[in-house]
Amino acid sequence: MNGIIDIGVLNLAFGYALLIIPLAVIIRLKIPMVTDTIVSIIRMTIQLLFVGFYLQVIFDLNNPWLNGAWVLVMIVVADMSITRGAGVRLSRFALPLFVSLLVGTALPLLFFVGPIMLVPNLMEAQYVIPIGGMILGNCLRADIIGLSTFYNTMRGKEKVYLATLAQGARFPEAIRPFSRDAVQAALSPTVATMATIGLVSLPGMMTGVILGGADPMTAIKYQIAIMIAIFTGTAITVYMAIGLTARIGFDAYGMLNRKIFRESEKRRR
Repeated sequence: MNGIIDIGVLNLAFGYALLIIPLAVIIRLKIPMVTDTIVSIIRMTIQLLFVGFYLQVIFDLNNPWLNGAWVLVMIVVADMSITRGAGVRLSRFALPLFVSLLVGTALPLLFFVGPIMLVPNLMEAQYVIPIGGMILGNCLRADIIGLSTFYNTMRGKEKVYLATLAQGARFPEAIRPFSRDAVQAALSPTVATMATIGLVSLPGMMTGVILGGADPMTAIKYQIAIMIAIFTGTAITVYMAIGLTARIGFDAYGMLNRKIFRESEKRRR
């Protein structure tokens, strides 16, 4: 049978009924996250419904400028989420993070839609928005891990870093061990996923293509292509994010700028 089976409102309600199980576990163990969980579920529902209606309009119009604008909106939202998750100030890191996300998302996205899928219109809404969202979502998670690892490690081992500078190392050489560990931490989840994909789980792209009516081999080729695009995007984004933000994260003398951290004011008090 080809095509996707639509899920009715009543059928979706059965899906929400499943939430009784995790909520029961949280309540039974007295984990203080019941309110956060319920709020997150409500936010997820409202946000996805809004996006669903909005994307329907975008897909119907299929305007390249509108499609590109929506991708930029997603990048801006991801930018804010990364700074919040990494514990750094948006006002200081917004621009370098935006640039790194834009390059890390656009390059593999256009390569995926162009040379790989051979879509005539590179800004086709049907492909650009969902695929761009998949790449950007993984870049977001990787950036949070990479930036938080880099700056928290720098803050915790600042004496080691300063000793390296005192021994005559240049700034790029002094931060290289920290940036290397941060990039490794950010890329490790994707590497682990690629190593077990197909054996442990059937990932989203592959499942979606199969549910759409395609044969498994076609779905596998799509999944291979998207995983390569995701890995490329995360590598570009994390590497650029650390490199570009380091220009702001340290002063002219190579000292770590404590004002980049969101909690720095509280600590000074």
